[in-house]
Amino acid sequence: MAAGQRRLDIEDVGDVTVARFVDKKILDENNIQIIGNQLYGLIEQDGRKKIVLDFSNVEYLSSAALGKLITLNNKAKSAKGKLRLCGIRPDIYEVFAITKLNTVFDIKPDRDQALSGF
Repeated sequence: MAAGQRRLDIEDVGDVTVARFVDKKILDENNIQIIGNQLYGLIEQDGRKKIVLDFSNVEYLSSAALGKLITLNNKAKSAKGKLRLCGIRPDIYEVFAITKLNTVFDIKPDRDQALSGF
């Protein structure tokens, strides 16, 4: 994978994989595709079961990106894995709340809380 295409910082904390978004705005269809593929790969190729998505960098998220998150959540569930989200800004969280996605995802305020008791 080309370094210029890196859209996620991946870090292992014990048996949990933390994926932090590099981009502040996740809007571009092409980038969303790359992000989706990188995230799906964590489950499908790497067999990771515990994933925390860290949104602390993210200022804007398109609805297409939300679609990828829903797919990722489904993939994690069918692989008997777990997905947690953290560091979501209030204005982005509002979108999760309006679309009722806050009931679909396990959302924690920050990374430490997302990692604890996983």
